[in-house]
Amino acid sequence: MYVKKLKDAKAYEAPNHQKCHSVRLAGFEDYGPENFWVGHSQFLPGGGAGPDASPLEKVYVITQGSLSIRVDGEEKLANPGDTVFIPGGKEREIRNETNETVIMTVIMPYPPKSS
Repeated sequence: MYVKKLKDAKAYEAPNHQKCHSVRLAGFEDYGPENFWVGHSQFLPGGGAGPDASPLEKVYVITQGSLSIRVDGEEKLANPGDTVFIPGGKEREIRNETNETVIMTVIMPYPPKSS
């Protein structure tokens, strides 16, 4: 077992994200999950990501605030306690259209290893 304190999580830059601060909670380390990684993201008002697509599926768990999520033209609002699954290959755009910070957990598989 390993417990990582939030204060010890390392920040990372997520591509095509705006007004966002992200830290890696688990994964991409010598210990931890072998098949996925977990991030913690905070989006300031007006922040967001995309539109873009990834071949990897992803799960968002909203813990604070409300996030507008558009996948392949369908838009929904995710609120605290909501879990969002986005299949791989789908174009997605997320936006914080409120005046509050949105906080969410991100769970994704590792990218395929190049040979």
